[in-house]
Amino acid sequence: MFLHVLHTTTYHYAPQVETAQHMAHLLPRNLPSQTVRNAALQIAPAPAARSDHTDVFGNLRSFFSLPVAHSTLHMEASSLVQTHATPFDLNQVAQTPSWEKVRDHFVYHAGAAWVAANEFVFASPYVTPHAEFAEFARASFTPQRPVLAAACDLMTRIHQEFEYASASTDVNTPAREALAKRQGVCQDFAHILLCCLRTQGLAARYVSGYLLTEPPAGQPRLIGSDASHAWVSVYVPDVVDDTLTTQGQWFDLDPTNDRWGLNSPGEDYVSLAFGRDFGDVSPVRGVIHGGASHTLEVGVTVFPIDGLAIESAPLLSEPSKIST
Repeated sequence: MFLHVLHTTTYHYAPQVETAQHMAHLLPRNLPSQTVRNAALQIAPAPAARSDHTDVFGNLRSFFSLPVAHSTLHMEASSLVQTHATPFDLNQVAQTPSWEKVRDHFVYHAGAAWVAANEFVFASPYVTPHAEFAEFARASFTPQRPVLAAACDLMTRIHQEFEYASASTDVNTPAREALAKRQGVCQDFAHILLCCLRTQGLAARYVSGYLLTEPPAGQPRLIGSDASHAWVSVYVPDVVDDTLTTQGQWFDLDPTNDRWGLNSPGEDYVSLAFGRDFGDVSPVRGVIHGGASHTLEVGVTVFPIDGLAIESAPLLSEPSKIST
């Protein structure tokens, strides 16, 4: 599937901002589930300096500075992404190792081999594994249950027991508050799922991205239309001769829409960036001098396009190739 993503962000300041520096995660990355065919980030006013890099997690991020007075900042990120389905035999869910075995795999001991997923086991600013999350997770993580079966069950319970309410929380609402209220938005559900998984000693990461929301005739419209989306990945180590190895696979879980899959919940998803929580991958953040108040306008459009005409288009292999 070929998907075009247009993400616009506009800040209106009063009074005007004198100088500013910003960092943005608005350009998707190549992953097993997707190939970025083209991507560009336009900024107005034009930055005096800009640099595009990969962060510690491998996400593409853009730094830019605006040392000129401005009352409006407009960013337009346009991406063409080819998504790929990753087949996975559902019968293998029951064959994944028990969650206790995976938990013990991440427990530190002298001489243990380094596992890249270890950094996603611990608490982070938006994900603090309190006892309330462990209690909620307990019904899914029964003794010796296969780790992927337990994680998917937990995802489904959040989907069924929580209400999606767009005005019920904001970006700074603690996950514990959203858990207590049993309502929130996709970011809240992702943080709750992360907290629950990490209380069980599992490696789980936050994923930001987009979701195509043009359902087939007669099917319900999925939550997340015309907005950024968020979900979770959980790590499942490979097993060789009944022993867990240092290699493994990431399974994506979307509690907002109760969907999951290997590397991605589906071909209609575009992954933008991943980190420990929202703070690592927030779309835009920065420091400004001036602009005592502001209003924010965000628009996201995801739509499929005919891939036959662009299958021969050159692929982006390096962040430095991304147009500005």
